[in-house]
Amino acid sequence: MQEIEVKYRLYDLCGLERALADRGLVLSAPIFQDDQAYAHPDWAYGQSKIGVPFARLRTQGDRHLFTVKTPLANELACLEHESEVADRNQMHQAIIQMGFRPTVRIVKTRRTAQVAGMALCVDEVEHAGLFLEIEKVLDADESGTAAQERLNAFACSLGVELERTTDTYDSLVRAALAPA
Repeated sequence: MQEIEVKYRLYDLCGLERALADRGLVLSAPIFQDDQAYAHPDWAYGQSKIGVPFARLRTQGDRHLFTVKTPLANELACLEHESEVADRNQMHQAIIQMGFRPTVRIVKTRRTAQVAGMALCVDEVEHAGLFLEIEKVLDADESGTAAQERLNAFACSLGVELERTTDTYDSLVRAALAPA
């Protein structure tokens, strides 16, 4: 399956909440997510991510999820495989043994809503700020870029101030933490 995303820096949370309420949508209670990102040892920031597999280990409550994403058309249109794991530390060691290296820790609070097959995520990301992320799952043979344009049209229809970014959270956090 493909996970397709569009991401926006969010400047008016109250305005977004009003726009969602006008559509009968309410964001969930906040959920804390602690993500460790991993990269292939031959890849470095500044290089293209297209076609390169990346791993993530997420803890959310008492659940641990292991995810591998491979960007296809762009960094936010990825082939994705995900599975729950029992022991975060053991999975971390297994990822290292597979040759991946830890890159950035992404810590965020997420609130979600679902509409028309889309997941709307409002994320407060430590060091990076407040974002709206809209996600949709597609079959592997569907066009990710066409889906991103539909997701973008939905975001624009909300009528709130948003600034689209094509960066992933790991890149945004890394940039925020880089020495000036």
